[in-house]
Amino acid sequence: MRKLGQEKTAAFGLPILQALLETPQPLFACILAPTRELAFQISEHLESLGHTIGVRSIVIVRGVEMIDQAIALSKKPHIIVCTPGRLVDHLENTKGFNLKQLKFLVMDEADRLLTMDFEKELETILKVVPTERQTMLFSATMTDKVAKLQRASLKNPVKVSVSTKYSTVDSLMQSFLFIPLSHKNTYLTYIINELSGNSIIIFTSTCNSAQCVALMLRNLGFAAVALHGQLPQPKRLGALNKFSTGNRNILVATDVASRGLDLPKVDCVINFDIPTNSKTYIHRVGRTARAGKSGKSIRFVTQYDVEVFQRLEKLLGKEMPQYSIEKEKVMILHERVAEANRMATMQLKEEENEKKTIEIKEAKRIEEIKMKKMWNRNRHF
Repeated sequence: MRKLGQEKTAAFGLPILQALLETPQPLFACILAPTRELAFQISEHLESLGHTIGVRSIVIVRGVEMIDQAIALSKKPHIIVCTPGRLVDHLENTKGFNLKQLKFLVMDEADRLLTMDFEKELETILKVVPTERQTMLFSATMTDKVAKLQRASLKNPVKVSVSTKYSTVDSLMQSFLFIPLSHKNTYLTYIINELSGNSIIIFTSTCNSAQCVALMLRNLGFAAVALHGQLPQPKRLGALNKFSTGNRNILVATDVASRGLDLPKVDCVINFDIPTNSKTYIHRVGRTARAGKSGKSIRFVTQYDVEVFQRLEKLLGKEMPQYSIEKEKVMILHERVAEANRMATMQLKEEENEKKTIEIKEAKRIEEIKMKKMWNRNRHF
């Protein structure tokens, strides 16, 4: 069975590949994605779809050396899959690179492109691409910003809308757990023990929280990996690959993993930190119960989250059942979890100190190189 993420890629990829087959040329299509992980995944799917005709696709995202990317661009690939910021970097700084021959422009997850403040970069890109092109815009929600982008980038568009209602699928079993904030880690550990053997995504609100929870779970013996925006690109892709292949069954992530990514098997989604936007919740739990399969979601609600939780129930038009759990059994784990969390906090501080040390060394190295260049120039005078 083809995965949902591949089906969406096929929706814009197959017309591009068909046109490319009829009129082969370099820099034929550009696909914009909001996250690096999604860009890499789209590129993999496109190369899989087009391998019989020798399609060359490259990924242009931040977190990778611009020089290496500039070399790859100089080899004239057929398709560029990129994040808007890094594409603008190359348009402004890479000699000889332009999009004047572009035939297709795709904006995937357009609503996220705009909510992540890429408006300025999108304006720059739309100014330099040919007016005679085919543009495809994919969005999970038709926000005012997306409608504005549609008017700015499309001419006589054909609109295909699957659904305008925000809802979750019937095969998703949703529940909530009302707990004190101070015991969140303990309850999380107990539930993961209960769901042993399942594939789980735990969503947190911040990068720091994702890293700390992942470290805590590893200290407790769970196979957990973190995925968030502050990780170096190789580690982000490594974490995603480990979870996708089943080498790790727990992914602790920020909303970088909530949409677009093709994650083949997710049994349960845990909203460890409650999202303030109810639509974000729908995207998060949409990682499970896909393609007709069943799934489970558990939402942690503390004493500070009641109002947000009530807004969600109103949006969904139904009340969630409470997750059944025995407090006495949970609290048996409290001391052990508290120690694991304390260790995780120390590890996180050590990682931050190590990162700062590396950054200071790199800054000194760059300063030394600048000084040497100035010295050499002065010697010539």
